[in-house]
Amino acid sequence: MTTRAVVVGLGHYLPERVVPNSEFEASLDTSDEWIRARSGIQNRHFADDTETTSDLATQAARKALAHAGLAPDDLDAIVLATSTPDLTFPSAATMVQSALGMTRGFAFDVQAVCAGFVYALTTANALIVSGQAKRIMVIGAETFSRIMDWTDRSTCVLFGDGAGAVILEAQDGVGDKTDRGILSVDLNSDGQHKDILYVDGGVSTGSTGFLRMQGKEVFRHAVEKLAKTATAAMDGAGISSDEVDWIVPHQANLRIIQGTAKKLGLSMDHVVVTVQDHGNTSAASIPLALSVGVERGQIKQGDLIVTEAIGGGLAWGAVVLRW
Repeated sequence: MTTRAVVVGLGHYLPERVVPNSEFEASLDTSDEWIRARSGIQNRHFADDTETTSDLATQAARKALAHAGLAPDDLDAIVLATSTPDLTFPSAATMVQSALGMTRGFAFDVQAVCAGFVYALTTANALIVSGQAKRIMVIGAETFSRIMDWTDRSTCVLFGDGAGAVILEAQDGVGDKTDRGILSVDLNSDGQHKDILYVDGGVSTGSTGFLRMQGKEVFRHAVEKLAKTATAAMDGAGISSDEVDWIVPHQANLRIIQGTAKKLGLSMDHVVVTVQDHGNTSAASIPLALSVGVERGQIKQGDLIVTEAIGGGLAWGAVVLRW
């Protein structure tokens, strides 16, 4: 028998405030048409002044627990992917642990920007497969609205806030591609490209800073690297693209999503798309899309899913799992 990390619960949370493209027209040289044409984004959600990243994560975590019919102390661990934690330390994950009333286990953050959830999912899978934990909450949560330069129309219109969570549980499988759970992973990074997507703040600067991005360069790297990592993960699982039911990609830009699907030889009918409603929520975008895909009735038990993401670092990766 083979141990697999199987999704047994999920949930998401979005702040109440919805920000349409038109809201930017008063302060920027931009328009709804310009934003839609370049990104596919129509709306995004922004946290209010009282909401922190750990607050959003806690809301998503509670929904995932309810969906799974579990209590907080049924979890062995929380792995939270974020680039916008409440504080430098302690981790946002430990804040969620406290807010849930979880009195056992361990919690920690993972930081790989937009690839964060893929990295966190991979980390949780390794903990389960190695026997270190039997049940892990994996969360992606961000408040990117806090690191936007509101004078930069090329970036500030692209991002939003939100959180998504999944619960992984150790279950027995037969060891082939018919198993439910995570079947294969592929992770990559290349620090030579850090200057095309970064935040110009941190401990060394004494300020939070703002997100800076060379959009054309990021786009150039994204489609090629996402297609390659997805292919590597599929090869690792022993599957071909015609077996894939759904691609659930990082929701950064509709053109990147379309370009990656084309390179993989899959039609957009097999892609879960939420970028139009949420914008780029960084590490939260994949679990948000998974949760919405289930709500819509797109994703069903037994479906074969490929999820992939790329973010600052550059860091990128993919996971193949059977729902």
